[in-house]
Order: sequence, then C-alpha cells, then structure tokens
Amino acid sequence: MKYLVIKCGGSVLDNLPRSFYEDIVKMHEAGEWTPIIVHGGGPLITSLLKSLNVQTTFVNGLRVTNHEVLDVVEMVLSGSVNKQVVRNLIEVGGNAIGVSGVDGSLLQAIPTQNAETLGFVGDVTGVNKKVLEGIISQGNIPVISPIGIDASGQRYNINGDIAASAIAKALGANLCFISDIPGILVEKNGAKTKLDKVSKAVIEEMIDNQTIYGGMIPKVKAAIDGLVHNIPEVGIINGFDKNSLIDYTDGKKVGTKIVLDEEIA
Repeated sequence: MKYLVIKCGGSVLDNLPRSFYEDIVKMHEAGEWTPIIVHGGGPLITSLLKSLNVQTTFVNGLRVTNHEVLDVVEMVLSGSVNKQVVRNLIEVGGNAIGVSGVDGSLLQAIPTQNAETLGFVGDVTGVNKKVLEGIISQGNIPVISPIGIDASGQRYNINGDIAASAIAKALGANLCFISDIPGILVEKNGAKTKLDKVSKAVIEEMIDNQTIYGGMIPKVKAAIDGLVHNIPEVGIINGFDKNSLIDYTDGKKVGTKIVLDEEIA
C-alpha cells in the first residue's frame, strides 16, 4: 500500500470541482494508493477575524497567532472547513472521517522558533500514526485539520503545508500540494513558463531573489524538508484540471516535481 498525502490550501478549497473529489474516491477504491487529505482555511479565517474586528498579520507566510486568533483558527479549520471536505467526499460516494491534529494527539507540537513573534504557531515533533491507521483500516479517507497539541494540552496553529509534510514523513508517503496554477511558474522571454522539475538549490535561489514569496515559501520549504526526511516525492499540481491527481499517481508528467539536487542530472 502506498500513501499519498494531499494538501489542499484554503485559497483553492472553496472552488475545487466535483471531479477533484471524484478522483480521490476513485484512487481510494482502486486500492493502490491510500489518500490522506490535509487542508488549510486561511481566507475563511481571515474573513471571520475581520468580521470580529480581530487584527491578523503574517510573517513569511505564517499567521501571527494569539489566544483570540487561535480560537478562531481552530473553529474554522476543525469545524467548518474540515466537515466541508468530508461532506464533499461523501457526496461523490466516498467514505471519510475528519479529525483535528488535536484528536488522539495526532500532531504533537512545540512552539516554532520565532514564537516570540508568531505566538501560538507550532512545529510538529511527532505524528500519532495509529490514529490514521485506525481510520484507514475501517475503509475511510482521513481528512485532517492542522491544529497541533503539546503534552500540557496547549494548542498550536500549524501551517498546513508543514503539517502535511510531517504526516508524509511519518508514513513515508508521497506528498502532493494542490494549487490553482499548474505548478511553479517562472518568467522566460516575457511569458510565464511552468517548471516540470526543480531542485532544492534552485528553490533556495528563487526564495532569495523573491521569485518565490509569501505563502509559497512554507510550501516549498516543507517540500524540501520532507525530501530530506523520508518522503519519496513531492509534487505541486493544479486541482482544477480534470484527472490531474490520477495522472500524478499514474506517473504522468503533471505539475512541478520538487527533487533534491542529485536527482536533477
């Protein structure tokens, strides 16, 4: 059995077509790949914070999270968004169970290095695989909201890309980031061109020259960290293209494949 961790950002979730969820269910039923979904919910969190007159800011693509923000983040991610994804899978004939990283201490976390600036933003130190294995063994697709917890019961806002990478590392799974663009785009001769394959060194250079910026930074950093620690392959694909996920699992050239430098030759 091969695992595929599928990360869906909040910016694409609201508009993903029915065919995207149908592809996940087809993959699950075929049995060769076991899908695990990790989702974000940033735009909905921002919208609710705004309606509550709670200020929100970002540092390098990560949301600064105090107690008040953390309550809203958990409510949106583990409530509204998580159950929306589960409903969408059930609607197309799938079986899915939604959990938070808090449930069963699925995502064990500690404060991130910049905690004095970022507040209750966490890094994942451990993944309770038994929670996922239990859901999967019952024939269900796990749907995970990225809230972490430490041994004292403190919650942490975990960037969805970082959570997805941690889960993929724990399972030795392939990792696929779902986007609304075909992959990593660069400008060549005045036109945007998709990179079929990109290395760690090139990504670091693109961060330095700000070709990659904002919310894409934690995504590609999570990808590189995962490749160094047990993840066989990382891809960024367009979830709006019909069959893109199936094409990816079939090994077809789709999206951008992120690799370590020695694989580029």
